[in-house]
Amino acid sequence: MIFDISHTTKYNYENGVSFCQNLATLKPKDFKGHRLLDYHLKISPTPVEQSERIDFFGNTITRFSIQQFHEELIVTAKSRVDRNYDLEIEDINMSSRKLVTVALAKKLLLSIEPDILEARQFSLLSPLISKIGSDIKSYAESSFKPDRPLYDAAFELMQRIYTDFDFVPGFSNIATPLDMVMKEKKGVCQDFAHIAIACMRSIGLPARYVSGYIETIPPPGKEKLVGTDASHAWFSVFIPTLGWFDFDPTNNQIPKNQHITVAHGRDYYDVPPLKGIIYTTGKNDMDVSVDIRPATNSLEIQK
Repeated sequence: MIFDISHTTKYNYENGVSFCQNLATLKPKDFKGHRLLDYHLKISPTPVEQSERIDFFGNTITRFSIQQFHEELIVTAKSRVDRNYDLEIEDINMSSRKLVTVALAKKLLLSIEPDILEARQFSLLSPLISKIGSDIKSYAESSFKPDRPLYDAAFELMQRIYTDFDFVPGFSNIATPLDMVMKEKKGVCQDFAHIAIACMRSIGLPARYVSGYIETIPPPGKEKLVGTDASHAWFSVFIPTLGWFDFDPTNNQIPKNQHITVAHGRDYYDVPPLKGIIYTTGKNDMDVSVDIRPATNSLEIQK
């Protein structure tokens, strides 16, 4: 399935901005079964400086600087991605997921093989998962019994978060403590991903944050509205000898063709779509519009 994705962020500044320095993490990743066909980033006002690099986690980061007075900033990323989940798992013997238990995974993680060392960094605390309480560890231990297949335990954790937590937009923001989300049992997709990652790390297992998009399907007989989609987040679990496996606790499903991956990180702090520094006074308003849908026959994204 080929998807066209449009992601527009608009900032309106009450008293204008004289200078801003920004980082954008908006370019989808390119890997087997998830092929980036085209990408274009449009920024208004036009930056005086703009560059692209690959960060420590393998994500594409665009740095840009605007050094003229402006009252509005508009950043639009347009991507085309060819998604084929069957190709993504083609080289994995899926039946072997049952063979790697929680106890065996912990033993295998003691190895100094390069892929193991790379994965182990995701078992450490991170900026937004800096404190893991006993309630989170207890919650995790209900699923992660030593002799249980790690994949099955992670799958159950995904299901439990979906069942036990309520999706409540506006309840939380980036500064909301994880223990409050755990106590209130509500939040949004980034909160549910953080809870799952904290559960994994509480028992010494690697888990990473995945940012991206998910295709939304309108009700039968209804037309899909432009710009009503949103950025999405889920979590990924490392199973030694097999690799990374994704789980979406917000929707209680394994991410397949409807999920588009933009970036991986320790938590949301590593991969926000936009972050930066501005010189201004007064308030500013932000509006985000995301649209993802099957591509048309056109071979090039309309720029």
